[in-house]
Amino acid sequence: MLTDGFHKIAPGHLATVVTFLEMQAPAPLRPAQLPDGVTLRRVVSPDTDWYRDLYYRVGGLDWLWTSRLAMSQAELRAILDDPGVLVWALEKDGTAEGLLELDFRIADECELAFFGLTKALIGSGAGRFLMNHAIDTAWSHPISRFHVHTCTFDSPQALAFYRRSGFTPVRQEVEIMADPRHGGALPPEAAPQIPLFSGET
Repeated sequence: MLTDGFHKIAPGHLATVVTFLEMQAPAPLRPAQLPDGVTLRRVVSPDTDWYRDLYYRVGGLDWLWTSRLAMSQAELRAILDDPGVLVWALEKDGTAEGLLELDFRIADECELAFFGLTKALIGSGAGRFLMNHAIDTAWSHPISRFHVHTCTFDSPQALAFYRRSGFTPVRQEVEIMADPRHGGALPPEAAPQIPLFSGET
C-alpha cells in the first residue's frame, strides 16, 4: 500500500488512478437508439490491422490506450481468435467509429475489456446504445459478475457514465506505466492534456 503523501514518479513514466467497478446483476437499461447512418456489427476474429486502427482512434490518440498496440501480432491474434472474446464495432456510413470488446475467458464473469467511441459519435447517444448491448450480452451468459475498470487518463465522463449504467465502484489502485509517447508506441502529440515529461534522469 502507498503511504499518505506525495510519491515521485521515475522519469519517462506516468501515474494514473484506476477505479474498478462491477455489477452483480443486470442493471436496468436506459432507453437509447442508434443515430441515423450508424449500425452495430459483430466482428468475428477481427483483422489485427483493422482492430489496431480502431483501438488507436478510440483510445490511443486521446487517452493513451496502449496495451493492444504494444502486443506482438501473435499475442493479439490469440486474443482476437479466442471464442471467449467478443468484438463489435459501431459503424457510421461504413466506417468503424466505436469499439466494444467483452471478455468471457474467466468462468462465471465477464470483463468489459474495451469500450469507446471516436469523436464522430461522442455525444450522439450511440454510447448508451452500445452499453445497453454490452449489458444485455454479458448477462445472456452464465455469469455472476460483470466488471470494468477506468482510469484518470480516460475521458473525464467515463467513470460517471459507468456508474449511471449500473456499475458500482469497488476499489482503486495507482498504476505506474512507461509513457508510451517516449517509446514510440504513440506519437508525442497524443493525449496533449497529459503532460509529456522528459524521459531523461
